[in-house]
Amino acid sequence: MEEFLENNVIRHYDCLIDEDNDPVRDPEPLKAYMDKWDGQGFIDKMQLSRSSSVLEIGVGTGRLAIRTAPQCKKFYGIDVSPKTIARAKENLAQYKNVTLICGDFLYYRFECTFDVVYSSLTFMHIEDKQRALRKVSELLNRGGRFVLSIDKNPSEFIDAGTYKVKIYPDNADETAGCIEAAGLTVSERYDTEFAAIFIAVKI
Repeated sequence: MEEFLENNVIRHYDCLIDEDNDPVRDPEPLKAYMDKWDGQGFIDKMQLSRSSSVLEIGVGTGRLAIRTAPQCKKFYGIDVSPKTIARAKENLAQYKNVTLICGDFLYYRFECTFDVVYSSLTFMHIEDKQRALRKVSELLNRGGRFVLSIDKNPSEFIDAGTYKVKIYPDNADETAGCIEAAGLTVSERYDTEFAAIFIAVKI
């Protein structure tokens, strides 16, 4: 069942690329709309520097990566959709510090740790939130930061018109508890119009 759901998610995002649905190439009004889930304030909370090693969970086509990669030493992005990763490689080709991985975050074995891990609008695809957050904690260096945006929408499906994709909606209070249970300290929490944002630190 898990494999079926994962494949359904992959098909969904592959189809979006087939339809040339790429947020990196959106007109400015659409980009501004997407910022209502994260935006510059979200990026600022990462406290990036030229020495930072960074991981984005659910890199997509690089909507956020195109703004974060230039600010760090090493950038890694992971996503389950092969076509999405292929498009991200096109969008981020100018940045030589970028490594993009097609794989499942929960199962992929990283060979390094990170100063910053972040994710926006991806945890809704992860059923075992606690397991994912434990892995985030393991991948963070001491003093590292985790910045997370979760959608406030409680729907259990993404309606794609001709089909629906099963998701696992996030609850802000439960997310806060899971972050702390994973060994991270929530240093800040705030809301945007459509999302709850968490900033956590590995003490």
